[in-house]
Amino acid sequence: MLPGKDRAARRVLLVCMAAGATTLLDQAVLNIAVPGMRESLGAGTADVQWIVAGYSLAFGLALIPGGSLGDLHGRKRFFLVGVAVFLLAGVTAATGDGPGTLIAARLVQGAAAGLVNSQVIGTLQDVFQGQDRGRALGCYAVTAGVASALGPPLGGALVAALGPATGWRYCLLLSTPCALVTLALAARWLPPPRRTARDSRLDVLGLTLICAGTLALMVPFIRTPESAGAALGWAALVATLTAAFTAHQRLRIRGGRRPLLHPALTSSRPYVLGTAVAMAQFGASLSSYLVLTVFLQDGLGLSALVTAAVALPSAIAMGVSSGLAWRLVRRIGPRTVSVGLALGIFATLAGAALALRAPVTALPLAFAVTQALGGVAGGLTVSPNQTQVLQHAPAEAAGVGGGLLQMAQRIAAAVCLSAVSAVYLHIAPASPRTAYALASCVCAGLLAVALALSLLRHPGTRPTGTASRPVEPVPAVGPGPDATCGER
Repeated sequence: MLPGKDRAARRVLLVCMAAGATTLLDQAVLNIAVPGMRESLGAGTADVQWIVAGYSLAFGLALIPGGSLGDLHGRKRFFLVGVAVFLLAGVTAATGDGPGTLIAARLVQGAAAGLVNSQVIGTLQDVFQGQDRGRALGCYAVTAGVASALGPPLGGALVAALGPATGWRYCLLLSTPCALVTLALAARWLPPPRRTARDSRLDVLGLTLICAGTLALMVPFIRTPESAGAALGWAALVATLTAAFTAHQRLRIRGGRRPLLHPALTSSRPYVLGTAVAMAQFGASLSSYLVLTVFLQDGLGLSALVTAAVALPSAIAMGVSSGLAWRLVRRIGPRTVSVGLALGIFATLAGAALALRAPVTALPLAFAVTQALGGVAGGLTVSPNQTQVLQHAPAEAAGVGGGLLQMAQRIAAAVCLSAVSAVYLHIAPASPRTAYALASCVCAGLLAVALALSLLRHPGTRPTGTASRPVEPVPAVGPGPDATCGER
């Protein structure tokens, strides 16, 4: 049973879950269509990287201004506008006749998805309170995660049925009926717009510095620097932008203005570490899906249908493990996240070893097993970590805490997709197996960073906040009886 005692609240949650599924499915389903899309459009390596990473970048950067607009003017109208723009941009991308059109449409679609999801986070914060809020946020996280895992199998079925030249276009249209249903339900079930903040002025300069810093991180992976001096120049630019952002935030705080990063969040060790865990895990997950689908089709010459079959166990395993994660949390608490990350590292490194050693005929089945393990790892990591992070967001920064968490994940995904795909695409022409193994090792390294940060979090740390804000029990992190998405 869904959290919330009244039917109206449960309907709001269903709309929010539909929005999360629609926007995450759209990105995941495209991964499997990349080979056909690249050949059909004559897209180069840089074009592919912008198509897959630009969506995440625009998504992340739209979250904070979107949440600010929703706080000031009400959430419903921006939710509806975001879904409508997302729908139109998706149709434009699917009918585009060149890489430039597709890149532009995906950037617009990503920004629209960010606008929608910022309203989702704010709406769940507005409608649900206490333990129901944790359950609702957990349902949203699980739905988005399962939709992301289902993308490759669904995309593979479409490409197999329609052919690579046409199938990738229908992959981009797969979210269209979902968006239409979400739009209709939102118009009917979301609460009327109301202003929830007196001062929602956006830190435009802070957001600009974050955007510039992210682009400076991405560009060297998309276009390899011509010399060591050029590489050092990009590194110096990133460092300069980071320092400028830090100084700007301090100046805003001293001047009594609201910074982009709420000081109560940056001073919360569990929140900062948990957000960093989410960034590394999310970036590694999306990147590994991308390189797997490209490797199976371009590197091994397997069909999209076989690729979809390889990816399907991950979606099933993630859905099941997400529903059962609360049982493990009740036994070992926040360490559940660390267990999931360790399992993810093992699955990723096992895939790298198989790519180097196993016969081609055995690889699909072997990869299906490692994907199932990876799905279990994701189910044990995503929802429990998000719930723990948001529990440690102080009461006065609960809304912006959720928005910053998602923004951080999306920016990390944009950088990781650029970096990991660059590793694969630059080595693949000479040795696809070696390219996949190295790219997988990079993903395993990201998960290892996440694991180290997860272990730094003290399991007994209580959320910061006032005494009037009781700590919700950690078991409320996943679907199931007495847990995030369910009750006895």
